Amino acid sequence: MTTIRLHNTRTRKKEDFVPIDESNVRMYVCGPTVYDRAHLGNARPVVVFDVLYRLLRHVYGAEHVTYVRNFTDVDDKINARAAETGRDISDITAETTQWFLDDMAALGALEPDAMPRATQYIPQMIAMIEDLIAEGHAYEAAGHVLFAVDSWKEDYGKLSGRTVDDMIAGARVEVAPYKRNPMDFVLWKPSGEDLPGWESPWGRGRPGWHIECSAMSYELLGDSFDIHGGGNDLMFPHHENEIAQSCCAHPEGTFARYWLHNEMLQVEGKKMSKSLGNFFTVHDLLEQGIPGEVIRFVFLSTHYRKPMDWTAEKAREAESELFGWALQVTNVEPSADVPSELIEELSNDLNTHGAITVLRNLSKKGKAPELKAGLRFLGFDPVADESSLKALEMLEVSEESKPAIEKLIRERSEAKKLKDYSRADEIRDALREAGVSLTDDPDGGVTFKLEKDFDPSKLERLE
Repeated sequence: MTTIRLHNTRTRKKEDFVPIDESNVRMYVCGPTVYDRAHLGNARPVVVFDVLYRLLRHVYGAEHVTYVRNFTDVDDKINARAAETGRDISDITAETTQWFLDDMAALGALEPDAMPRATQYIPQMIAMIEDLIAEGHAYEAAGHVLFAVDSWKEDYGKLSGRTVDDMIAGARVEVAPYKRNPMDFVLWKPSGEDLPGWESPWGRGRPGWHIECSAMSYELLGDSFDIHGGGNDLMFPHHENEIAQSCCAHPEGTFARYWLHNEMLQVEGKKMSKSLGNFFTVHDLLEQGIPGEVIRFVFLSTHYRKPMDWTAEKAREAESELFGWALQVTNVEPSADVPSELIEELSNDLNTHGAITVLRNLSKKGKAPELKAGLRFLGFDPVADESSLKALEMLEVSEESKPAIEKLIRERSEAKKLKDYSRADEIRDALREAGVSLTDDPDGGVTFKLEKDFDPSKLERLE
């Protein structure tokens, strides 16, 4: 069986992945708060963990993997959006949940096995909070219930590598007179008549943010499961607080054994921000005509633990490369097996950049069936309906034009040998104008690729 190695945030090292139960490999990933469109940063963990989900299904069998990703549909941001728009909260969450599902489907992401909504698990949250109070890990104060960090102080902070004292000194914590410790966090808070609320032993109220993931993961995956993932912005306080309350409520379990966190996203080298005018939702890009598979390709071109920079140039390059691959695999049956070298790269801490390099090598070698199988495994559809006919036409044109293109490439190579760089550049530029891009290989060879704007009539004028 393939050995998967993953970088475990909690241990700060790459480890062999050994599931608790090979017949039921379990993964939980924190999902969105549904009050608006998903921006590019929201989409990155979806794509990252979609690839991991595909890999786990490949290695252990689809029927032996359970992937859970939640929707936070009770939150103060949602309440604020309802007050701002005058719309009903349930309408907002239903609409934005469907937006999210549609946008992620456009990126080629498979739907998880379970997608629980926080509001569906309020009784389980209340029961967990009651257990924490009974065991001395939580307390009621001023209509709130708070987790007592001091009750688990020796282990609190191990995921993020911080001590409680450091966190108090450096964190922005809510200062409230009813807190015993500034780091104590809310499990339950009171709700007025104008806010969503549920009856509880502590009065009408609603859950704090962190308790929902602990309650839902316990209900759907048990007290011990294999992988917990999300963006590294969730490491503290969200994931740290999940660990604390879960381990205290269910000390018989280990909660998550492997923690994976993806790095953040930038746009054109800068932090994405509305004030900088570089804030994009996935829907924005799709509406601009950028295909979902292009967004996915740009995401996967960078390793998940490295910062990813979205640029217009990367999107153009991705679209061009995907189009070239579509030309190769249209009307080709994929190989029965996914290329082993692609699985090997993904098994090395989800090296998607290496996996794309494998696809490039398969393309250069003309191994279309293997290329198609690899593309499909990574979540790409290289023969989308809209481009199929165009691809077929281009395949025929490329075969007819190949001798003329290769003749010009030879002329360019001869010109370079004679140090006639002006003529070499003239041929390169003329080919580019005709929609033919050239790549000079390190070994001195030259490969060409037809772009979407390829015009064979312009080649005729060059002969």
